Amino acid sequence: MTIDNDDLLNSILASLDRVQYINPDEIPGIDLYMDQVTTFMDKRLRSTARYPGEDKILTKTMINNYAKNDLLPPPVKKKYSKEHVLLLIFIYYYKGILSISDIQTLLKPITERYFQHGRETDAGIEGGYGGKIQDGPGDFSGCAGGRTGFPSKIFVCLYFEL
Repeated sequence: MTIDNDDLLNSILASLDRVQYINPDEIPGIDLYMDQVTTFMDKRLRSTARYPGEDKILTKTMINNYAKNDLLPPPVKKKYSKEHVLLLIFIYYYKGILSISDIQTLLKPITERYFQHGRETDAGIEGGYGGKIQDGPGDFSGCAGGRTGFPSKIFVCLYFEL
């Protein structure tokens, strides 16, 4: 029995459709202070926690450590942009299945393209369904369609190198 990669990919993408996620349109279009970011993430991701009453979704210490270890670009004037929040969502989902080092490797093309020297570029990450994330080492143009959650779709597309 031979497994067709296209059938396997479609099956994985179909199963990911059932996962609840934060739609990029739900992320505030204004820059947020750290307390606002942690509150937003907690409200939106609480249902995905293994132990919803006990697990911390995101803490100030986590954010500071991500920035200190170059996993997340530093805030601009103590404020986090929509792109920062999207990266934090990536990190949240991936840290359950990947090491921090692997997450850093996976996100490096995105942070290099959309953040330069701690500042955002004119291009935004928000199109993660095949919109703005295109060209170069982080090319996700083959993942257009918005059929699944933002982080999981890009992860599957990276895995299969579409």
